[in-house]
Amino acid sequence: MKNHSIKEVDAVVLGAGFAGLYMLYQLRSKGFSTVVYEAGDGVGGVWYWNRYPGARCDVESIYYNYTFSKELYEEWNWTSRFPEQEEILNYLNYVADRFELRKDIQFNIRVNAAHFDEERSKWLIYLNNGSQVYAKYFITGIGCLSAANIPNMKGLNQFKGKWYHTGHWPHKKVDFTGKRVGIIGTGSSGIQAIPVLAKEAKHLTVFQRTPQYTIPARNHFYDEEFIRSTKENFETLKQAMRNSVAGSPHQQNDRSAMEDSESKQQQVFEDAWAEGGFAFAMSYNDLLTNEQSNEKAADFIRSKIREIVKDPKVAERLSPKYMYGTKRQVLDTDYFETYNRDNVLLVDVKESPIDEITETGVKTADDQYELDILIFATGYDGMTGPLFKIDIKGRGGIALKDKWENGASVRTYLGLTTAGFPNLFMITGPESPSVLVNMPIAIEQHVEWIANCIEYLREHDIDLMDTNVQAEEEWSKHCREVANTTLYVKGDSWYTGANIAGKHRSFLIYLGGFDYYTKRCIEIAQNNFEGFTLQKLKTMS
Repeated sequence: MKNHSIKEVDAVVLGAGFAGLYMLYQLRSKGFSTVVYEAGDGVGGVWYWNRYPGARCDVESIYYNYTFSKELYEEWNWTSRFPEQEEILNYLNYVADRFELRKDIQFNIRVNAAHFDEERSKWLIYLNNGSQVYAKYFITGIGCLSAANIPNMKGLNQFKGKWYHTGHWPHKKVDFTGKRVGIIGTGSSGIQAIPVLAKEAKHLTVFQRTPQYTIPARNHFYDEEFIRSTKENFETLKQAMRNSVAGSPHQQNDRSAMEDSESKQQQVFEDAWAEGGFAFAMSYNDLLTNEQSNEKAADFIRSKIREIVKDPKVAERLSPKYMYGTKRQVLDTDYFETYNRDNVLLVDVKESPIDEITETGVKTADDQYELDILIFATGYDGMTGPLFKIDIKGRGGIALKDKWENGASVRTYLGLTTAGFPNLFMITGPESPSVLVNMPIAIEQHVEWIANCIEYLREHDIDLMDTNVQAEEEWSKHCREVANTTLYVKGDSWYTGANIAGKHRSFLIYLGGFDYYTKRCIEIAQNNFEGFTLQKLKTMS
């Protein structure tokens, strides 16, 4: 027998980061009763959890924010080019207060399951406090990188020191003074943390599996004149970001590296290296489609590593051999310089694999490293990981995990919906542009499309919206075809799931351009939501 006393709302939203906050704002402004469930005790999403030393955004702050409110843009002042975690968290708290969003957010609540109840044509949401709630619409705003990957390492439970994961960092400062610290992983979080840890710790041992191509961020504080001119150009910036390939106004060089002479290439790369940030990635238009151009970029960065790192053996270990850019492009502050310090040791775990974690440290095939603190900078189970942590079941009780065959056969329509799961919307889900564009801008586009869609359904008395299998298949095929024209699919990275043992390899990010993607979403909506089945129910229980 159904429990009809369960609380009901129009929409349940998961997560109170950039996506969840704006989704709440949009739905509430349109008159939909909405509740946001957040596992943490505050807003911020990834910026709430990622408090590790050196945590910083790799998108310039003047672009890494909401653009839906001109007043908000004018009120907030960023201090530097690449903002630190604390500043971004302060910004999101300011947004939550500015628009009075907290009253509709329930903190310290985790959604364990969401099952589509076919009898009531609603989603039944199961919370970790034992309560349940019915919602007409179920919307995930949990991000692509929120499921921390803690490797199942032999002996970890016997380690007598303290250990942390960069994605679940303590809220109180961790004191590394006088400590022997080990860090496993040299992805983005490791590369940001290592220079800071080296300055604080007595000794730092870096356990590296794969070296990275990393570019200097060249962070700097903003002056008042720059802030003033940026705010004056808000509308121009907003349109430039929303109509761009990657959600930022930076223009990519329209030339192939192979069109330039060797000396000209060197100058272009040198200028981009000096500018910092993503100027290097934008230096030529074919770095991720032409293997010859890619190798020129890779060679340049390897030459910089040899130039910066004094010990030739260490420089060689730090030099990547795979194709540039097929792993996440990382920005750093004094990363390679850190290996010139006397208190830093680089251990190559491909040469000497980690055997186990002992009571006192890390044992590799060749040596034992005594540690007081161990840090896992081992990243996340990206794209599908956050969704698979929740028991989501659609029509016929089919689990999302089973439909997608544990990641072996992910199929979505626009990265927003998936067939058999009516009234479920995924903000920046698999097969959307998501992490390869400026995320706040991608989030705004998705949230506004979802909110307008739900409003359309209400205006036309439509109860259920489900994806057509054919539309889903065609979109997924299109995503694969576009990805296969690039070098991304040839790399092993969290983009492809290669960082998770046993995970099926697939590339789940749409690479056809944010501008094209946005136009396609608009066209679909204007064509009465082409590719969807819209259903009116004759009777409602």
